[in-house]
Amino acid sequence: MGKPARNAGLDPETDFHEIYRNLGLYEFPWDLNQALSFALFRTYAVPSIGRLLDETGEFAARTQKRYDDTSLLLEAPLVSGFDSREGKDALRRINAMHRMYDISNDDMRYVLSTFVVVPQRWLDDYGWRPLTEAEKLAAVRYYQSLGRHLGIKDIPDTFADFARLMDDYEAAHFAYDEGARRVADATLDLLVGFYPRAVAPAVRVFSRSLMDPPLLRAFGYREPGRLARRLSTGALRLRARVVALLPARRRPALVRDMPRIRSYPGGFDPADLGTFTPGCPVRGTAERQA
Repeated sequence: MGKPARNAGLDPETDFHEIYRNLGLYEFPWDLNQALSFALFRTYAVPSIGRLLDETGEFAARTQKRYDDTSLLLEAPLVSGFDSREGKDALRRINAMHRMYDISNDDMRYVLSTFVVVPQRWLDDYGWRPLTEAEKLAAVRYYQSLGRHLGIKDIPDTFADFARLMDDYEAAHFAYDEGARRVADATLDLLVGFYPRAVAPAVRVFSRSLMDPPLLRAFGYREPGRLARRLSTGALRLRARVVALLPARRRPALVRDMPRIRSYPGGFDPADLGTFTPGCPVRGTAERQA
């Protein structure tokens, strides 16, 4: 007997938030966390994105905090809703940080497309079950809604449109940049640091084994080889078969509860996450009143 179909009977056009929340908190919490982290990692290979992130200095000086803030800000509207106080504060913080820099709508649309496409492709390859068509559509609708809250224009209409945008943008813009390479190295160092030092070299090879050749070339990373790729993908597919045999999750798996999130042991307020314009006297307060 299989696991209960948590999203059965829900309408992806009206219940997309509940469907995607169920996917993120109950059905595929580990997979979606890994896939979204990898999606953001891909964006660094676009020089206009990776170079800007390097110039902020956040990745060199506060890599852990940058990782934590990004994860927590994206989780807040998913868990509490776009119209909740926590969700609104998180969206205000993301928008305020974006307004600090000259970021093109094209780059913003590309980043949004990675949130849609990379997780679905990850689950196609490594998920413990395939997504239903309704779940796939719900994921598209969720990120379309997120994109509108972030002020992104000309958002694609379908998954195929998102996939075409992402693939075409990467083909046109992936290129080596020293600043982007520094951001990628700092992120990879952080992720490797989550594991015991003895296995760090293997984790690095494993990470590169999940990168496609264009991404490796854009960062100047060495090709891991066919054997490493087979072992890495095989391990993920074996994990999927094991997870399929486990009982359904009864409690939500929250990013904020993960041991990898280390910057706020005493708790946090979404309004206080991220970076602020120099001289802002009270973090979060002005934005909540705006």
